[in-house]
Amino acid sequence: MSSTSQVPHLQTALKGPLLELEKHLLANNTAIESWFRKQFKNTPAPFYGSVDLRNAGYKLAPVDTNLFPAGFNNLHPDLRSLAVHAAQNAVTQVCPIADGVLIIPENHTRNLYYLENVYALQTILESAGYEVHIGSLIPELNAPMVIELPSGNALTLKPIVKKDNRVGVDDFFPCAVLLNNDLSGGRPEILEGIEQTLLPPMELGWANRYKTEHFAHYSDVTEAFAKLIDIDQWLINPTSIPCGPINFKDQTGLEDLAEAVNKVLEETQTYYKTHDIKCKPFVIVKSDSGTYGMAIMSVNSPEDILNLNRKQRNKMASVKEGLQVEQMLVQEGVYTYETINEAVAEPVVYMIGSQVIGGFYRVHTGKTATDNLNSPGMHFEPLSFEEACVLPDETQNPDASPNRFYAYGVIARLALLAAAREIAAAKGNLPAIDAI
Repeated sequence: MSSTSQVPHLQTALKGPLLELEKHLLANNTAIESWFRKQFKNTPAPFYGSVDLRNAGYKLAPVDTNLFPAGFNNLHPDLRSLAVHAAQNAVTQVCPIADGVLIIPENHTRNLYYLENVYALQTILESAGYEVHIGSLIPELNAPMVIELPSGNALTLKPIVKKDNRVGVDDFFPCAVLLNNDLSGGRPEILEGIEQTLLPPMELGWANRYKTEHFAHYSDVTEAFAKLIDIDQWLINPTSIPCGPINFKDQTGLEDLAEAVNKVLEETQTYYKTHDIKCKPFVIVKSDSGTYGMAIMSVNSPEDILNLNRKQRNKMASVKEGLQVEQMLVQEGVYTYETINEAVAEPVVYMIGSQVIGGFYRVHTGKTATDNLNSPGMHFEPLSFEEACVLPDETQNPDASPNRFYAYGVIARLALLAAAREIAAAKGNLPAIDAI
């Protein structure tokens, strides 16, 4: 086990409720794993996903679930065998006879760190026994493009073509097509009506998906889970409400947004007071769709919204691909009290299928416990928790490394289950969920 698997320091005295949560997870480990197996049988997991978590000491909750995750290059090499095994299972589940996978990435050619992620994904799938090619949606690409990567490896992007309701490159048209493109710019026409299995389905791209819908499913999932192990749902569920339409440039809808901020602040303050939590509530306001840490801000009062200057409004007005923001998610802020070398950190957990395959800490030396850490200046500390995310150790204390990482794996899988239910709802076959 690598020395990087040490638990970062949890810099808070408010660990009581979280220790109780971890104790409940340890005591109910068998029931939890059985429950997950049943739920993922009823609603199959997305092919992959990553979940950003925040650990406040008194609360552990997801703040973002990415269904087109980048960052596979940031996982610890110790985790590669877990990822390969999970990939074999995930591909077999959707395409039992697949012998190849086409990866469709984002159209970045200058972001070499993103392309390192694509290379890592390709390597995982090739190690799982599949032929893998990269089919690019870049409009002007008409011949293979070889990109040299900082790692010394090279990635070959090939122009994607469509033939007889199948997409591929050259003469390669496999049954499994893996999207590593979040479709912020909309649904590519070339992918419409194809007979191959698209992972995840286009309905989960940011052209269709809303974060408030995800967190509504997450609330349903955690309500059932909380009953299963007899905990307070609030410990793992951030209050999340939608607000819109908003136009930051025209300053319309800002009063409604300020009112939503006030509502979440008041609800959080009431809970803090009831449970003697000595923290100041804050709220995260972010675009209801999109990623890359864009159009997101931390606010302490409704006045922060009403007093935005022009620069702040412009920053909030658009997301990736220059798309205009109209709908917002107003979410209870969750402090992150974990630190690495005195810099704030938050865990990011990665899954392929329903299996946790590891993760890393997103670290930012220039941010505070209430800030969004997914911003320029962040760096990553890979974690080698090959066993810790799936195997708690009841002989150690609840906050020991394997047990805290197991807790992270549980919360991340609850978010993944919410995403699985998003997919089922999009297909019109959402099953009931219960605590049995």
